[in-house]
Amino acid sequence: MLKAIYLQLGAALITAILAGAIVGIRGLVSVGFAALAAILPNLFFAVRLTMLKDRPGASYAASFFIGEFLKIAATIGILAIAIKGYPAMHWPSLLIGLAIVLHAGFLAFWKK
Repeated sequence: MLKAIYLQLGAALITAILAGAIVGIRGLVSVGFAALAAILPNLFFAVRLTMLKDRPGASYAASFFIGEFLKIAATIGILAIAIKGYPAMHWPSLLIGLAIVLHAGFLAFWKK
């Protein structure tokens, strides 16, 4: 699971550098907020599942679905805070950065 998070972090860095070069500081910060909103909840979710895997009698399926719901809620919450707190948000950079970072995690399953 951590491999997917490392790939997301790498994709975020590359995307932020490109957005900073093309758009400027607004693009870099916008991609940074998108990366934070995607990577931080995924990291907490991975740590939570890792802690639950060795617990006897734990309902792994229920924990997975509850964790997934909390991950989505945290992502939406972080994005809402970022949008309210940074009024100079560059929307194309935010949306493109979010899409790239979220899809980078799938490469971990494709490339073993």
